[in-house]
Amino acid sequence: MSQIKIGWASRDVSTDKPINIPGQFHMRISKGVMDPVTVNALVLDDGEDQVIFLSCDLVVVRSHVLDIIREKLQARRPEIPGMKIIMNATHTHDGPSHYEDKPENRPFDYGMEVASSDEYRGFLTDNCVDAIIEAWDKRAPGAYAYGYGFAVVAHSRRVCYFDDVSKRPGAVINSTHGVNGTSVMYGNTNDDNFSHYEAGADHFVNLLYTFDAEGKLTGAIVNVPCPSQNSEHEWMLSADYWHNTREAIRAKHGNIFIAAQCAAAGDLSPRILHYKKAQDRRFRLKYGVEPSAHDTELSARKDIAERIAAAFDEVLSWAKKDIRTEAKIKHVVETVYLSRRMVTDEEYEIDKAGYAAESAKPFYTEKDIPDPQERIVKNSTLVSLRSRHKQILDKYEAQKTEPKVPMELHVVGIDDIAFATNRFELYMDFQHRIQARSPFEQTFIVQLTAQPGATGGTYLCTERGFKGRGYSASRYCNLVSPQGGQELVEETVKILKEIR
Repeated sequence: MSQIKIGWASRDVSTDKPINIPGQFHMRISKGVMDPVTVNALVLDDGEDQVIFLSCDLVVVRSHVLDIIREKLQARRPEIPGMKIIMNATHTHDGPSHYEDKPENRPFDYGMEVASSDEYRGFLTDNCVDAIIEAWDKRAPGAYAYGYGFAVVAHSRRVCYFDDVSKRPGAVINSTHGVNGTSVMYGNTNDDNFSHYEAGADHFVNLLYTFDAEGKLTGAIVNVPCPSQNSEHEWMLSADYWHNTREAIRAKHGNIFIAAQCAAAGDLSPRILHYKKAQDRRFRLKYGVEPSAHDTELSARKDIAERIAAAFDEVLSWAKKDIRTEAKIKHVVETVYLSRRMVTDEEYEIDKAGYAAESAKPFYTEKDIPDPQERIVKNSTLVSLRSRHKQILDKYEAQKTEPKVPMELHVVGIDDIAFATNRFELYMDFQHRIQARSPFEQTFIVQLTAQPGATGGTYLCTERGFKGRGYSASRYCNLVSPQGGQELVEETVKILKEIR
């Protein structure tokens, strides 16, 4: 056990340029900044091992961003261990695009200014490296405390029915939302055949607090099993409910650092589905807001922030009785190999035909749709449809020689608590399987962590999700199979036991 050293830093990575906002099947060109999107770095160092947490208000991390950060860090400060970076996306659907500006991603004329995602990626990675270096240089003797509380943030978003909805008259079958069976993502609960939600929800909030040498609170990791996507249809940059949460916590505790982490929540979201009328009344009386898509979600963000802030305070009230100045950090980084979700011959033929059909469709021109923004929506949707079929064809070829998918896994032990990462929108059950078997007192699961290479994200559904089908459990959404998900559980638990 050694004196723990702690360093924090943050950067605002918002841009006022008209950049694409990924997170939907169509492009949204930003009209400005609703609230700041940030990157937040925390370094914990016991003198022998370290962990560098990097929380980012992004939908996912792709396009070699982690590689670029490590390369830039190595060039500027080679003594800082780039392999110890755990970079996670909060999954806001209102973050700027850092995806590569490949010709196949821009096959049509935008007809208006759209900022370069390549340029933004450079800006983003520079700021990430700056934050890491600042946090590293600010390492100083400090202390930490930890605990868990409760806040209702997430709800199951997979609605189950007594019947297979794909067999209903007029059912839409396609590669996007028309992939349903007995389960439907965000399905209508006011349906005579509504049965139940596929899974429950996880209301745990895992918290790690940091203090300076004088015992003053300096920041916290706030780990919530819910993506930040209340405002997922906005056309402005936003950190979603994490912005409101930071404001709510800082209103009481000052301008402390907040590293937001999304725990496993592939089948969860911050949306109530079966109690909407009661929610409308709640927000009308509580906030004076009449129901509308925009205002309802802004109210939901405030509501969520109040609950997380209350959990933050409640846990701090007793966790501060056990503030620790010494720590033993063990940080293991391994590449694990997870079984693919295999594409069948029949599926290959379906998507081969689908790709040909979508590729034969022409893009809309100014003559067809004069408004460039509306035209971008239509044309980018067509690009997405083509891409979804094409990726299945690519997966079919890849699985012949690569039946396993590599994933960079981080497992960190800090005395009696642990952190374990994954790249996925991971279904909740996998998290519980890991936490239940972990030898540590408290285990934080961090999803949507950055990977080397060009790809990131993708859903990883459970066995029951696979059987129910639906968006997030289709071949278009899954790179790894439920079997691979259990392999992730086993690999994670194995390392947790080795480092305890």
